[in-house]
Amino acid sequence: MVKSRTTPDIWMIVATLGILAIGVVMVYSASAVAAFHDYGDKFYYVKRQLIFAGIGVASMFAMMNIDYSRWRKWALPGLLVCFALLIVVLIPGVGVVRGGARSWLGIGSLGIQPSEFMKLAMILFLARLLSERQHELNSFTRGLLPPLAILGTAFGLIMLQPDLGTGAVMIGASLLVIYVAGARATHLAGLGLIGVAGFVGLIAAAPYRLARITAFLDPWQDPQGAGYQSIQSLYAIGPGGLVGLGLGMSRQKYNYLPEPQTDFIFSILAEELGFIGGSLLIVLFLVLIWRGMRTAITLSDPFGSFLAAGIVGIIGTQVLMNIGVVIGLLPVTGITLPLVSYGGSSLTLLLTALGILLNLSRYSR
Repeated sequence: MVKSRTTPDIWMIVATLGILAIGVVMVYSASAVAAFHDYGDKFYYVKRQLIFAGIGVASMFAMMNIDYSRWRKWALPGLLVCFALLIVVLIPGVGVVRGGARSWLGIGSLGIQPSEFMKLAMILFLARLLSERQHELNSFTRGLLPPLAILGTAFGLIMLQPDLGTGAVMIGASLLVIYVAGARATHLAGLGLIGVAGFVGLIAAAPYRLARITAFLDPWQDPQGAGYQSIQSLYAIGPGGLVGLGLGMSRQKYNYLPEPQTDFIFSILAEELGFIGGSLLIVLFLVLIWRGMRTAITLSDPFGSFLAAGIVGIIGTQVLMNIGVVIGLLPVTGITLPLVSYGGSSLTLLLTALGILLNLSRYSR
């Protein structure tokens, strides 16, 4: 293994903290109206976001100083715990339903989302498994089928909630790890075709998903129903223009755009800060992804390399899906914007994962 660097990747730290700072400001701006209306306190959401951010940053710096190789032995136990949580959350009366999905464990506003933890646990497990069995990846049955079976089981449990967005992010990041590990392109192409067929089947099996696809193709067919979110999102982005209406001056957050502080926070950002503000945020994400992939490419240890690629895959897939939704390129999936959207489990877990990635950067060439 290459000797550890004295400091982690400074570009990655700057990009992460920059995105997080923008996120805290935008959570306040996007949520102040709804928070005052619902709780009589316009700081309700941002105070909680600051708590989650503080815990997450502390975790990030702690993980940054823990040798990543220690996580290898926890890969299997962590995966088993996450599988158990995914089963427990499906039990009526135990799992909490939010947004139409039984995906939370906890009481009231305090809770965790097991599917968020499964994303990182799956990447960690695949990194260990594939680093140990990399020589077998040319064989579909011995090398590729076992990790795919585990991945498919986790995806199935997440879909029982149902939570297609989180499941899709996990699948996307996991397939990136499998590809980086050296899986054959023909095998992955065949899996892609099967995946497309399965995705079509999932859409056809649930009327609300089919309505989302129809609304994606033409939101004006149902402007007060399935197409409402897409239309209101574009109504927010359009007036933003080049420089935006000004911080705090959004009109769509006045109960026009649903979930302005979570799924559609980028719409509010584009409305208030314009094309320049949106582009700045995207550039910061690109810097984070670039430095993360550079770490993955330059690591000599296969386990570390696959783990770095998977963490970057989680962030990159989630960014593409969220921004794709809010600008109308993808159907609504209920995916938050990493480090920016309001949320506890997602924010603290992503910052923890980035801490591991920063530790990995210490060992890159």
